[in-house]
Amino acid sequence: MPMRSVELFAGAGGLALGVAQAGFEHDVVLEWNRNACDTLRRNHAAGVSHVGSWDIHEGDVRDYDFSRHAGKVGFVAGGPPCQPFSLGGKHLGQTDRRNMFPQAVRAIREIAPKAFLFENVKGLLRPAFRDYYRYIVHQLSFPEVKPKGDEEWNHHLARLERIAARGNHKGLSYDVVYQLLDAADHGVPQRRHRVLLVGLRSDLAAKFTFPSATHSEGALLHDQWVTGDYWERHRISRRDRPTMNARLASRVERLGDCSAGTLGSPWRTVRDAIADLPRIAEGESCSETANHFLNPGARSYPGHDGSPYDWPAKALKAGDHGVPGGENTLRLEDGSVRYFSVRECARIQTFPDDWVFAGSWTESMRQLGNAVPVGLAHAVAKRLAETLQVKPKRSRRVSSIR
Repeated sequence: MPMRSVELFAGAGGLALGVAQAGFEHDVVLEWNRNACDTLRRNHAAGVSHVGSWDIHEGDVRDYDFSRHAGKVGFVAGGPPCQPFSLGGKHLGQTDRRNMFPQAVRAIREIAPKAFLFENVKGLLRPAFRDYYRYIVHQLSFPEVKPKGDEEWNHHLARLERIAARGNHKGLSYDVVYQLLDAADHGVPQRRHRVLLVGLRSDLAAKFTFPSATHSEGALLHDQWVTGDYWERHRISRRDRPTMNARLASRVERLGDCSAGTLGSPWRTVRDAIADLPRIAEGESCSETANHFLNPGARSYPGHDGSPYDWPAKALKAGDHGVPGGENTLRLEDGSVRYFSVRECARIQTFPDDWVFAGSWTESMRQLGNAVPVGLAHAVAKRLAETLQVKPKRSRRVSSIR
């Protein structure tokens, strides 16, 4: 049977959808941003697969009573806001008011689920945040051991580490593992590195291991430059293929004796993801395809010169004030750049085509830049479902939204 779940910090729904596809059924989906909630509500009302049973709750997670789900929900998932730990942000970490990991810990403490899955940016592993990251892991391992009064976090960490070292804690505890994953290694047409944290309740006779990579750079190079199958699939003549430079040639040479089967599947490219979408000019929109219009004004900057067509996209960005200059662009054959359309970004983030984004271009791109790729979420959640022996069922549709 499906395992009932709670989704925190849902955003545009990437993690929530991937988790639901793996067989978990959300009792409630929590998000505070109005535009993101509009996106969730729009897809709920449209009856998009897996979304019909979601109770979409718009509001501050700090005001939510998780204890109502105790004994009813077996799984908690979410992506606490990444800005405090983002490589491109202000690097405020634990002092950032947007740090919601304490609320993630509270959810685990009050619900006591069998398992949880949290996602964040790789900046969380930077040396500057290393001690605080250990603190996050230890809090999730022993969620009932709360700070005492105005106890400083580093003192609380020391107390949690002593509990872990003794190994005889009798209260609620979790076996927590984490790994930095590249979404491209799991079939997402984007180089997007994310930290995934998984916890299993210690009383369960189960152990979680992260899924192995299914796609590889080597397989893509082999497909493009050893067999040429990639170009044949896309009907690109030899005359129109890009030139292989000396650095790439040396890498391809080392692959010459490899068989494609030993390399896994090829990384998926931007061309793989968007080539079949209708072609439109800048400033125009496509009436046949939702969210498919080209915003004008894209420019390239040093180090931000767009994503190549025949490689996984660079990580999509959000930014505090919309899309940063030079980001979320496609580099064309003549060296010019244009912005990706919202639908193209949705393809790159592996959202289904019937998933429609609400709000302006800027707001939609912000939702996409903050989203977890659905394919990456599904890969990890599916392995977790197998560990917990959760079996998916068809999504049911309900009509109420709160």
